[in-house]
Amino acid sequence: MAGIFKAYDVRGLYPTQLNEQIARDIGLAFRYLLDDEDRAHGNTVVVSRDMRVHSEPLCEALIDGLLCGGLDVMDIGLATTPMNYFGVGHLQAAGGIQVTASHNPAEYNGLKFSHSEARPVSGDHGIPLLEARVQAQELPPAAHRGSRSRGDVLASYGEHVLSFLDPPAGRRLKVVADAANGMGSLYRPLLEQMDLDLNTLYFELDGSFPNHEANPLKLENLRDLSTRVREVGAGLGVCFDGDADRAAFVDENGTPVGSDLSTALIAGELLKRAPGQPVLFDLRSSRAVGEYILECGGIPVRERVGHSFMKATLRQKNGVFGGELAGHYYFRDNYYADSALLAVVEVVNLLRREGKSLSELVAPIARYAKTPEINFVVEDKQGKIQELAARFDDGQIDYLDGVTVQYEDWWFNVRPSNTEPYLRLVMEAATDKDLAQHRDELFAILGTPVD
Repeated sequence: MAGIFKAYDVRGLYPTQLNEQIARDIGLAFRYLLDDEDRAHGNTVVVSRDMRVHSEPLCEALIDGLLCGGLDVMDIGLATTPMNYFGVGHLQAAGGIQVTASHNPAEYNGLKFSHSEARPVSGDHGIPLLEARVQAQELPPAAHRGSRSRGDVLASYGEHVLSFLDPPAGRRLKVVADAANGMGSLYRPLLEQMDLDLNTLYFELDGSFPNHEANPLKLENLRDLSTRVREVGAGLGVCFDGDADRAAFVDENGTPVGSDLSTALIAGELLKRAPGQPVLFDLRSSRAVGEYILECGGIPVRERVGHSFMKATLRQKNGVFGGELAGHYYFRDNYYADSALLAVVEVVNLLRREGKSLSELVAPIARYAKTPEINFVVEDKQGKIQELAARFDDGQIDYLDGVTVQYEDWWFNVRPSNTEPYLRLVMEAATDKDLAQHRDELFAILGTPVD
């Protein structure tokens, strides 16, 4: 059980770290995470799972624990994580749990949790309490066992998401979608309802991920998508991750579009309907994102990395939208939760209305030279962060997440990973030459990058 309780979820190797007994214990402990707002929504928890071979037995054990703890369960079966979030809000449930290991390899599994209205359960809002209860075995059964019912939210979710789709105009947009053999496969009928010229890759559910890893952040996992986009002359490519809560886009040339730039484009769309509203972006994003939000009449809000922080701040500020470099897109009109499919809808709306290629729309925002996230194994993470702050103390420094140092013509952020034993670096500069120079300075301090 060591190490499976992460900042945002529970995740580990099956069955050595996470197994049926632990899943049942977590189900028994979940009632202690429910707050007064949750209880006002009743006693029902929405439960669903991904397609991994061990997800079904883990889900059954989890449900048994929830029932034993006196909670009622609405089992919606195979579902994407955004469908679970939507189910919690749409069904006005007390909370939700999705059995998934997201983009991790086949030997992993995990659990993602939410409060009522799809509010996140995280390291700051209950996961340490969950861990303490499970480890101490403080898990008495409830006086009355809960009841179980079965449901399906795909049709309702599709109706919700497609309500944001503008009517098609002119020639049908050709789109290639890659589900990576993950839960995005469930979206085929919804994509088909979008009146696209649709071309699909790897839409067969297979938890062994036989074609490529279900992590669209890694460029090698977009290779097949990019190739197919070029082969068929598509105007857009999209790749979902394993539980389909993230999406990455490629343009008509098969060139990946940074998710921070996608965030800016979608923000521009939404600000046309809701001018003057706050829009969130995580602090790894290009400076161009905040600039573009201002240009579109929005209020840019910079936030630390992580869905729990993004959702909480978006809700607090009543922001219209938020996006992360990892490919999460959060919508006020979706219970402030992430929806990769709704992001696809908004990009399709933009392409249809503007009549321009995606590369043409991205070009004005791609203003700077920028690195992806670069990982370093560092034993003393806080010590290294302090060393960086001292070395670059002539810049504008903040500690919102790790350390960010900003100069007029370049900036960098170094932060400890919430899920892996790394320090992560992102940096941006005015030109490629400047970026290379400052990257060498930082590598000299941080060491050799790792894959």
